[in-house]
Amino acid sequence: MRRPLTLLLALCALTAMVAASIAVAAKPTVVRAGNVMMKFNGGVTPKKLPRKRMAPITLQASGNISTLNGTHPPAASQIRIDFDKNGRTNARGLPVCKPGKLQARTTKAAKRACPKAIVGSGNTSVQVQFPESAPFTAKGPLVLFNGGVRGGKTKMFIHAYVSVPAPTAIVTSVNITNIRKGRYGTRADARIPVIAGGSGSVTSFNLKVHRKFRRGGKRQSYLVARCASGRFFADATAVFRGGPRVRGTIVRPCRPRG
Repeated sequence: MRRPLTLLLALCALTAMVAASIAVAAKPTVVRAGNVMMKFNGGVTPKKLPRKRMAPITLQASGNISTLNGTHPPAASQIRIDFDKNGRTNARGLPVCKPGKLQARTTKAAKRACPKAIVGSGNTSVQVQFPESAPFTAKGPLVLFNGGVRGGKTKMFIHAYVSVPAPTAIVTSVNITNIRKGRYGTRADARIPVIAGGSGSVTSFNLKVHRKFRRGGKRQSYLVARCASGRFFADATAVFRGGPRVRGTIVRPCRPRG
């Protein structure tokens, strides 16, 4: 089975993991480095959040990768995102899915294997260009599964089912750890596998992350946040194979209450 599929796929997963760092944006955030251009947009609801206590949120995120001259974009090899300390994941007590239950399965089969561990869904597009061939685009669904909390780390698995060029199930993991770095409190890391033997790049994604569950008889949310200062921050770094290192800081407003 071919193992790959994701760039922004992983990026969206990372963004999704601690999504409290992105609030509603009227315009996308644009980052350029060399010939590569990345656009991100998204928002969380509700728009008003408590000033001191954490509250449930829902994330919607989207983005795309392109080149300024219209050529096939390079593929990312690593993505790291540091998130605002006022947002985090809350996965303890949520059912866990093992990667072995997701491998070599269609989207429908993967959902049946771990229905209670699903924390998000969406879709993605991948552009593939083999030598001496015209590029083509493959689209497919993606599903996010809770991978559990262990040793202070939270894990998420991203399942995607895309033709690159044959129908392939890809399972990618994202690791999230707590950090102490000024305004940042959480770091999400992903190593991006090779897509279609190095000929493929994820070019777009659209994702919604939302999950309510019960722990100890109390209602919980997979993503929680508070609005302590009226702004959220996120610092993202993407490393591209054979291309540039892209880094940018995203700042979004929030509306505190209480």
